[in-house]
Amino acid sequence: MGFSTVKNRCFMLLLSLIGLFTVGVTAAVAQEIITAERYLEMVAERYGSIRDYEARLTIKSGNTEMFGTVSHLAPSFLRIDFTKPLEQVVAFNGEMLTIYLPEYRATLNQSITPSRKSSGASGANLASAQGLALLRRNYIPAFVTGPDPTPLEGGSNEMVVNLRLSRRSISEGFREIILSVNPSTRLIRRISGRTIAEVQVRFDFTDIKINQGIPEQRFIYDSPASANNYNNFLFSDTD
Repeated sequence: MGFSTVKNRCFMLLLSLIGLFTVGVTAAVAQEIITAERYLEMVAERYGSIRDYEARLTIKSGNTEMFGTVSHLAPSFLRIDFTKPLEQVVAFNGEMLTIYLPEYRATLNQSITPSRKSSGASGANLASAQGLALLRRNYIPAFVTGPDPTPLEGGSNEMVVNLRLSRRSISEGFREIILSVNPSTRLIRRISGRTIAEVQVRFDFTDIKINQGIPEQRFIYDSPASANNYNNFLFSDTD
């Protein structure tokens, strides 16, 4: 093998090494420049691809703890069937919000106009493409500790990426929201919010199942005939 051949092979090997190094550096730089705004956008894109999902839901507010199953159908159908409080239901079929409170044998109904559907973000409906669109419009995102996954909480082996969302306007119901996102699936694992009344509220989503073909009929709720009905409990149609 001549010297020129060896030299050419060494040169080609050097070029290959430089190419690999360049690819590695480029990938590292690309990973480093993912901003919180871009990460929130990627989470929104993930939810934009989901037609429906179902998950176990735990809600904690102060000393109160609630458990149930949440179902969502894009774009805005939502239903929560609680096991604690037992038989309590929250259902939204795109036009009517219904809440059944078995403790009081009361059904609360509220017609939701298109303008009010997009007027604010609250509760479990944040974990949807529509809810995330509201968050991106009404809140400023920032990483809590950076884009690298950290434990969900002390002593946990579950890793998440935490985003802190600060409200742009005082009209928003939450002063601050922390989104804890599964880095592999980009699905929201936890939503922690601090309300304008300084109340801490937390929503935990586990055992998430997506695109199972949930029908619209699931979001039609007929409360017991013995329940008392209260219409427009949030606001009247003329408000």
